[in-house]
Amino acid sequence: MSDSIKKKLKLKVSAISEGTVIDHIPSENLFNVISILELDKVTEMITFGANLDSGKLGSKAIIKISKHFFENDDINRIALIAPHAKLNIIRDYEVVEKKVVEVPDNVVGIVKCFNPKCITNNEAITTKFAVISKEPITLKCQYCEKITSEEQMVIK
Repeated sequence: MSDSIKKKLKLKVSAISEGTVIDHIPSENLFNVISILELDKVTEMITFGANLDSGKLGSKAIIKISKHFFENDDINRIALIAPHAKLNIIRDYEVVEKKVVEVPDNVVGIVKCFNPKCITNNEAITTKFAVISKEPITLKCQYCEKITSEEQMVIK
């Protein structure tokens, strides 16, 4: 098999000229990432793929957003559900910058409090957590002070 055929077989999602590529998302978390970043409100072209072959993850998802760039805080929120995601900034079809997501110090309005009696589960109050551990992710609710572990975490 020629190198050009191998390259064409490997390219499963078309290139973008300008924008952001989020790679190495666990396939099962693709739609959570779309929700967290509110990509349903983006008016530019978005391409996403799930269950793509990955040497690291076995199976991965990818999101490509044309003409759209994120602040670091926005992208770092996806670390809660896709801790190994990579962010590539594309200009003129070339990767000009690579970023690694990091778990933020505070999580606001993304995760539901594990405590059913918490005021955020009973009134219209935005959840706020301090991240007390980044590996594994452990969150402390600002209101009820209960701890939510990575296994208990529910994305709103």
